[in-house]
Amino acid sequence: MNGASQRCLIGALSLTSLFFLCCLFPSVTAHAQKVDTSNKLNIEILPGNGTNLQYIQTDSGAMNKLINNVQLRQGETYMYCDSAYINLAKNNLQAFGNVRIVQTGGTQVESDYLRYTGNTKKAFLQGNVNLTDGKANLWSEELNYDVGTKIGTYSKGGTLQSETTTLSSNGGFYNAATKDSRFTGDVYVTDPKYNVVSEDLAYNTATEVVKFLAPSVVTNDSAELRTSSGTWDAKNEIAHFTTRSSLQDRAQYIEADKMDYNRVTGFGVANGKVVCIDTALKGTLYCDHAQYNELTKKLYATEYPVMKKMNGTDSLFIRADTFFSAPVVTKDSIVKDTSSIKKGSKLVKKAQAAPATDSSGKRYFLGYHHVLVFSDSLQAKCDSISYSQEDSTMRLMYSPMVWSRNAQITGDTILLYTDSNTLRQIYVPNNALLISQSGPEKAQLFDQVQGKTLTGFFENGTIREMLVYPNAEAIYYSKDDKDAYIGVDETQSERMKVIFEDKEISRILQYQNVRHKMTPMQQALGGVYRLSRFQWLAAQRPKSLKELFEYGKTARQEKSSVTGKDEVSQKKEAQPKQASKRKRSRK
Repeated sequence: MNGASQRCLIGALSLTSLFFLCCLFPSVTAHAQKVDTSNKLNIEILPGNGTNLQYIQTDSGAMNKLINNVQLRQGETYMYCDSAYINLAKNNLQAFGNVRIVQTGGTQVESDYLRYTGNTKKAFLQGNVNLTDGKANLWSEELNYDVGTKIGTYSKGGTLQSETTTLSSNGGFYNAATKDSRFTGDVYVTDPKYNVVSEDLAYNTATEVVKFLAPSVVTNDSAELRTSSGTWDAKNEIAHFTTRSSLQDRAQYIEADKMDYNRVTGFGVANGKVVCIDTALKGTLYCDHAQYNELTKKLYATEYPVMKKMNGTDSLFIRADTFFSAPVVTKDSIVKDTSSIKKGSKLVKKAQAAPATDSSGKRYFLGYHHVLVFSDSLQAKCDSISYSQEDSTMRLMYSPMVWSRNAQITGDTILLYTDSNTLRQIYVPNNALLISQSGPEKAQLFDQVQGKTLTGFFENGTIREMLVYPNAEAIYYSKDDKDAYIGVDETQSERMKVIFEDKEISRILQYQNVRHKMTPMQQALGGVYRLSRFQWLAAQRPKSLKELFEYGKTARQEKSSVTGKDEVSQKKEAQPKQASKRKRSRK
């Protein structure tokens, strides 16, 4: 055999041996084709049962085609598929059919198709994609997956399921390492305990904390939360909202600049421009700080609270330093024995009724300190106020004053009775005094009626008539038909009826033990006629609704730089000293 023939035979044997080695030891052949000498991890072809490997030369370089039970590895990441094309020189591949990427820690990705760049560890998966960390599953039709960071990103719709919680959106990502995820566009969260609708939110499958990044609505079986920034801890059912947010349940609606809410305890706190609507009480509360318990239905408000309550077609506004609202408490049937008494030779237990919440849904509220009341037809001032739906009665306590048109009413306590939120009656149980200015302010002429009790009746928000009983006294400036003053009437009787017309006292009727004195106006000029309890308090009358909302905001916490005394002390000193009580006199 000549030299040329020997060289051809050796070449043929070498090609045959190479093909034989490729079939038996594909990984050895793959390593033989490596050209990347950098520190980057190269893709390895692992031996597979029945795997067919073909070597293909293309314009872009040499490629390996693997068919049937393909198994690949890059570091600690394993990849499986039905078939694949591998460019070992560029360290990338395409895989088809039953694609699976398996990583340490239980992370796994499945799809119908995979395009993978080994140098950057970036994968594009398509068709029935499922990314799982062993507990949570992310499904999508297309997914970009970073093998190094374990972050999967989608933009054509996806769904993440973690235990009982399912999240779906148009776009988003999931980090299988940190368990963090982000969802954008038509985001829907469903869970047996709550549901969320949003445009942008983040979620951690381990902590179950939802972070709101756009306007969102959270609903459960009894409440609805709305926010655009904050967190919802689904595991502990705690909400923390950092922008204008709202909470609504069956009885209350609250919105504020910042809110915290615990559904387990039912306790919520609202701060900054708080608006609270009590649907049962038919009132709206404005303040800067409020606390509400969804379970007990109790509301506590401070920092310039003002309550708006409908009075027929007229809105009644009430401000106080502090407001408290809760369900009406009634005495239920006998619940337990609390004491015992002896009856004959037997020991008999004495039963008492325990308080119970009124099941009818009726509520009451209390307002403490510096109370002001304002409506178009009625204004008031006192230290404390209360209202209960059980008897539809508003109670003004501690130095109460009420003004209706030209009339001023004072007493130890003042009760206002309403019917369907319309003011119907006023009652003063002790030390009642009615004053109505007659004529111009400069004249200082006052019609006055005082007695032990006073009962007044309203019509269309205006006082129609009043009854004063007993020990009734009156000073009244009489007028003729032409509205000219005739003189001053001074009367005493057991009871009196005061009739109002055109917002002023029209006439006074006396009953039982009447004593009467009339002084002609010419003789009365220059005289001062006052009842013993006379106090004209017009300076303390609220003049506008604005006064209620601004009351105390700039002055409440102020202290005098000279005296160092607080605002309350300063006000007391600034008020003119009242004249001592004296009997009426004439000059």
